[in-house]
Amino acid sequence: MTALTLGIVAAFAWGFHDICIRWLSQSVPLLASLLAVLVTGLVFHSGFMVWHGDLAPLNGPALIYALASGLTFLLASLGLYGAFQRGPVRLVAPVIASYPVLSVAWAALRGAEVSALQWLAVLAVVAGVSAVAALADEDRSDVPPKGRTILYAAASAVGFATTFALGQMAVESWDELSVSFVTRSVAIVVLIAIIAIARVPFWAGLRALPVLALMGLADAIALACMMAAGLMPDAQYAAVAASCFGLLTIVLAWAILRERMTAMQWLGCAVTFAGIGYLAM
Repeated sequence: MTALTLGIVAAFAWGFHDICIRWLSQSVPLLASLLAVLVTGLVFHSGFMVWHGDLAPLNGPALIYALASGLTFLLASLGLYGAFQRGPVRLVAPVIASYPVLSVAWAALRGAEVSALQWLAVLAVVAGVSAVAALADEDRSDVPPKGRTILYAAASAVGFATTFALGQMAVESWDELSVSFVTRSVAIVVLIAIIAIARVPFWAGLRALPVLALMGLADAIALACMMAAGLMPDAQYAAVAASCFGLLTIVLAWAILRERMTAMQWLGCAVTFAGIGYLAM
């Protein structure tokens, strides 16, 4: 399995996760729902660690990277949930989907060879995802001011890029399951502190719990895939493929919820997958 393949798996998992956010965000407390997703994801992840066994011993520098990635992962998640709660998707998704540019730039700074055509393919993926989201047909007259929404989305993009960079640096000398466990645990501890300080509800409600549990499983799979990609050549392209989650959300909404897709949106899909196809060569 290649880094690009792991990124595609992560994109499908986060695409499902994203559809659920859109469905729940207007009726479930934001921080409580994020806490439920992180905790259930940690439960699934812990069970897999016990089943898998054979984990690498603790590594000091890698632990520091993993701890830091927990903070940036929480930043990315808070930005994601906050941005999608405010909407609209056509504004939020293109900003969040820009994070692969940061991931590839960081990889280039660390010595990875990125050709001009590969840069063009990365930009094609970002442009395709952005076009599909920007052309989404949404009927929301109660959209809040855009400034804060863009800020949340930008924070999410920077958070995701930094999380993947730190996590993939950690797995160079520690196993990906342990790195993901630490990342998720740190995010949970800090989020609990934020909820306590803000004095907002911890409990998302029993009705939402089954969906939140599925979101936690999807999120755990996606994050583990992104960390595992750090062990493979061209790890930065996992982030490029994973950024398609916004596009997949809209395509899944077309397939499952029968939402309309225009010809220009299908063209955006074609451009995106052409870029991914080139990176896979």
